[in-house]
Amino acid sequence: MTRAFDVICMGRAAVDLYGEQVGGRLEDMLSFTKYLGGSPANTAVGVARLGLRPAMLTRVGDEHNGRFVRQTLAAEGVDVSHVKTDPRRLTALVFLGIQDRETFPLIFYRDNCADMAIDEADITGAQIASATALLLSGTHLSQPQTYRACMRAVQLARETGTRVVLDIDYRPVLWGLTSPGMGEQRFVPSHQVSAHLQTVVPSCDLVVGTEEEIHIAGGSSDTLAALRRLRELTDGTLVVKRGPMGCVVFDGPIPERLDDGLRGPGFPVDVYNVLGAGDAFMAGFLRGWLKDEPLDRCCTYANACGALVVSRHGCAPAMASWQELQHFLAVGSHTRRLREDVALEHLHRVTTRTRRWDELVILAFDHRVQFDELAARHGAGAPRIEDFKRLVAEAARRVARQEAEPGSRLEAGMILDGRFGADILPSLTGKGWWVARPVELPGSRPLRFEPGLPLMQELRNWPGEHVAKCLVAYHPDDPQPLRDEQLRHLDELQCASVATFHEFLIEVVPPRELPADDSTLPRAMQQIYEAGIRPDWWKLPPAGSAAAWQRIAEMVRVHDPHCRGVLLLGLEASEDALRTGFEAAAAHPICRGFAVGRSIFAEAAAGWFAGRLDDAEAIDDIAQRYARLIRLWREARAGHATSLV
Repeated sequence: MTRAFDVICMGRAAVDLYGEQVGGRLEDMLSFTKYLGGSPANTAVGVARLGLRPAMLTRVGDEHNGRFVRQTLAAEGVDVSHVKTDPRRLTALVFLGIQDRETFPLIFYRDNCADMAIDEADITGAQIASATALLLSGTHLSQPQTYRACMRAVQLARETGTRVVLDIDYRPVLWGLTSPGMGEQRFVPSHQVSAHLQTVVPSCDLVVGTEEEIHIAGGSSDTLAALRRLRELTDGTLVVKRGPMGCVVFDGPIPERLDDGLRGPGFPVDVYNVLGAGDAFMAGFLRGWLKDEPLDRCCTYANACGALVVSRHGCAPAMASWQELQHFLAVGSHTRRLREDVALEHLHRVTTRTRRWDELVILAFDHRVQFDELAARHGAGAPRIEDFKRLVAEAARRVARQEAEPGSRLEAGMILDGRFGADILPSLTGKGWWVARPVELPGSRPLRFEPGLPLMQELRNWPGEHVAKCLVAYHPDDPQPLRDEQLRHLDELQCASVATFHEFLIEVVPPRELPADDSTLPRAMQQIYEAGIRPDWWKLPPAGSAAAWQRIAEMVRVHDPHCRGVLLLGLEASEDALRTGFEAAAAHPICRGFAVGRSIFAEAAAGWFAGRLDDAEAIDDIAQRYARLIRLWREARAGHATSLV
């Protein structure tokens, strides 16, 4: 029977607040990064990234964090139709830190939280029957209401042929066995907890835990004795996680020695952060187990996924993608400190993006010097420029609404500066737009960034969805010292963007005074790539020939096949010139659309600042030109639709 989902993950879904300062006490943390958290939610993200179809069954609060959890799960490819919004309870929080190689303090804020309000009424037979497996975690067995809900789900799973998986996930503090400040404590013996867990084990097809978790589930501090007790209760597969030693699996009788089970060797990596490793292990194991792959392969997937996550900051965002996992298994790494493996970390970053952009039609009005000069000619200042940019934004919104077509791959966006657009940018954020902001000092050659905060600090102040756009006047035949300095600044841009979870775009415009031909842009791109710089986006002038486009596409394919693509810039060209450029570019899938500015708004700006156009007329003029360009691009792309399939 074909089922809609591979696994339903039931239970904890929270917000993790991870301390950014490594090597200190949680008391001394100064800043935190926000991630999705909660063991089943982490595993749901992990299996989604590995190509399975997960659903989440939980509750979130009717507030900002609840919306964050829901939206993050959905963006990762996790079905959220079983995620209920609780009108009275808040989404859970966890504060976490990395103190040293052995100490990972955390504090759970879960008192009467939303996900602990799951009850039997939330569970239906149709839900459970829609999945091949049901994943439970130990936390939701710790309270009467959630225990009853879990047992109801287990009963329905038995009736519908859905496999039951238990991640023991033992947190003594969540069973009331330690003080709230001892969240990191992983084991406290308790006969009551053991007896409670053993009411669930008989219905389980797969039970996974560390040796300590096997002890609590089996009711013995002797691992083999605990396993034998579990085997008395279930014929299911038992998996013992052993950290850097890998894992041991028992699919039949428990032998005389632990090592006589099916051993899955671990991977020798430097441990940076153990939090989330078990959730990654579970995701990797399920990737094989739910597809009925051999158990040794399930172990390989699980141990590799765990190794990748212990090398990173965070839980859910650290989960491996299928492409990344395959690369790691095939190639390995040149270092045990995986987070320092540039190729592996880049692959992780580009294969775990959560927003897909098929084609973009961007209105770029991040110009600063040009507006300074225009305003000065008319005796106007910054407030007048800000007013005009509001009109441009309104025109873009109008066109985006008008041009939206059901099923269209085209998506609109804007490039806008923070100098004149600081009050406009918030109105564009969180609306589904593609939004970029410039970082370069206009006219600088060699490249310089706008004065103010250091670049990394500046990007930390930006919303996560904003793209860092950097124009560089770069020519491949520039003197070597000039190229080296420009490349150094582009590397700084890449480091700042990656560290602050932003995408970045490099706009390459060869200086007009230098000779250029069809090889100029590809050679410039090659030099940038060979310097280790791999932008998410390129913004380029229209290439002069089909051969030039082929070289550009080949450059991206060879150096970074996961690059988002190329956007065409306008350089204040006429519509006829843009049409020609569009027709040449539209034949090449690497070109994802355009980002044009002055060709759209220049005439309206001149008329508005001179007083010949009022606000409404300026908006109309900009909107009409923007809409015409979108139609020109759509027509050009349609002419090559067959060749692009």
